Amino acid sequence: MGCCGLIRLPWSTKTVYTSASVVAAALGVTRPIGVHSARSGEPMLRKPACPASRQATMETYLLDWANLLLRWLHVIVAIAWIGSSFYFVFLDSSLTPPQDEALKKDGVSGELWAVHGGGFYHPVKFNVSPPKLPEHLHWFYWESYSTWLSGFALFLVSYLWSPSVYLIDPNVMDWSPAAAITAALAFLVVFWFLYDAICRTLGQRENGDAQVGLLVLLLVCVASYAATQLFAGRAAFLLVGAMLATAMSANVFFWIIPGQRKVVAALKAGQPVDPIHGKRGKQRSVHNTYFTLPVLFAMLSNHYSFAYSHAYNWVVLIAIMFAGAAIRQFFVMRHGWKLGRNTHPWPYAAVGVMVLLALIVWMKPVPQAPVAVPDQVSMAQVQQIMEQRCVLCHGEALASKNVRLDTPMAIRQHAQTVYQQTVVTRQMPMNNATGITEEERALVAQWFRQGASLD
Repeated sequence: MGCCGLIRLPWSTKTVYTSASVVAAALGVTRPIGVHSARSGEPMLRKPACPASRQATMETYLLDWANLLLRWLHVIVAIAWIGSSFYFVFLDSSLTPPQDEALKKDGVSGELWAVHGGGFYHPVKFNVSPPKLPEHLHWFYWESYSTWLSGFALFLVSYLWSPSVYLIDPNVMDWSPAAAITAALAFLVVFWFLYDAICRTLGQRENGDAQVGLLVLLLVCVASYAATQLFAGRAAFLLVGAMLATAMSANVFFWIIPGQRKVVAALKAGQPVDPIHGKRGKQRSVHNTYFTLPVLFAMLSNHYSFAYSHAYNWVVLIAIMFAGAAIRQFFVMRHGWKLGRNTHPWPYAAVGVMVLLALIVWMKPVPQAPVAVPDQVSMAQVQQIMEQRCVLCHGEALASKNVRLDTPMAIRQHAQTVYQQTVVTRQMPMNNATGITEEERALVAQWFRQGASLD
């Protein structure tokens, strides 16, 4: 109703007095809402945008820029962190005993010869510490910290800034934004404390690594199930990934780097070095490498609604993360196999691939009774669906992702995107907040298949 007035939210059982700009800001849209005729597509008379609407437009515009730049930064530093992590796992697994007697006397426990980029490299590893510290010592920690900070900032401007849109699905858990935000942050913190307690309690025992691995696996399964019972499926998958990534970065911040600093301090003071710091750092570093592929899947999953919207999405999440960890084990052990230290690790890869194949078969679409639609679907019918289900986020002012669906020409321009998002992937409307029906999806599909005409 123009700038301010009576609005009935389609997912609410109550009628609330609010402003269109408030709804726009909550749904992540960018310009004042416009109203168009379902028949002609011509704009109907409406009041000029009020200051609150203009403020919401600028706020959303800046949030879009923040999202873009933070996502770009996050991907860059994550590549740097994962790349260095994978390299050192490869290096550690590929070291051979030194041949040079001088290296043995200096305490070198392993060496590697490599060629890359036109040069030869000869990295060595000291059993505990070198006999003397070099003048310049490179530390690997900014990659981890930058990845977590940029990821949390991205989580803040997307999911925490608009919890009603991204975190909350009333069909899963109908709760307040404040409660959802608190629970989401608690996932990150509580998982770290429980995981850290398991490592500190059992990590140094005999067969401690196996015990820690089983308990952490159980903890991840419980957290995955809980997340999918509390949050929208898309948010639940991402939150589990953020939970693991937080533990990875916390491992670096609280254990790996502090332990290394203690070793360096002891060397500078001429004191004996306690090898426990290296052992603890190694343990947490190994955990991080097995968390990596599950985290990457969780972060990419928001593009694949068939995974997070499945009725048993928690099973899908756990199974794919388990497959990722098994495949990662294959690559870790493959380095040792090439040196004759262990048998070929193909069973781990086979298990991971079999789990993925089983999911593909299990999740195949179930045949549904066809929805009766007319042979010819008009633009007027499609535009009516867009106005009811999509224009709130893709209208004259609320052009989320720079997509408008408020005129016939705009709908036809984005016909393929509309078809993909509403019919093929079923990602839109987000969490089906506007309640699009199967009949309406079928009408859109028929309109697109018949040529997406303006008639």
